[in-house]
Amino acid sequence: MLDTWVVLPTCLPLVRRRCHTCASERFRANGRFRVNANHKLLDVWLLVLCTGCGETAKLTVLERMSVRSVPPELLDRLHDNDPRLAAELLRDPVVRRRNRIALDWDGAWRLDTGGSDHLDREVIDVSVRFAARIPVRPVRLIADGCGLSRAGVERLITEGSLVSAVRLSGRLSGDFTFTLKR
Repeated sequence: MLDTWVVLPTCLPLVRRRCHTCASERFRANGRFRVNANHKLLDVWLLVLCTGCGETAKLTVLERMSVRSVPPELLDRLHDNDPRLAAELLRDPVVRRRNRIALDWDGAWRLDTGGSDHLDREVIDVSVRFAARIPVRPVRLIADGCGLSRAGVERLITEGSLVSAVRLSGRLSGDFTFTLKR
């Protein structure tokens, strides 16, 4: 029987970028946008606040775009400060690369295992799905989901009792499956 676990975001991740005022390296996105029109050209920024001093920084979303080339639905979402749009844009690799930022997902996600009925079985087949591209160590997910320590999960991997088609030692942000034999 295949169980499905889901890694879900619980809030917006922190933005890792150096603050020019206090040298802090964490910013919190609050889902607010600044839209600036200069004749027929549009600039859009996602506003983020420094966790150290509260200074506001702008992450470029659109730069010198013609107003006609921006879909009206997107423009409405920007004007309404849609928090789901902020989450989508933070996960967009183009926006992250343009602004030279990284995301800090610590404390911004949770694992939904669907209950603890799988803990009693001899063999557990699990499919792990990611609702968003959240980089997490599979060893941590398996330890949290099965009620084991991380060292215990590492030991199961070396013994061959925990197998997967993907490497379980690094970070993953894509779906994978594993089998645990007790």
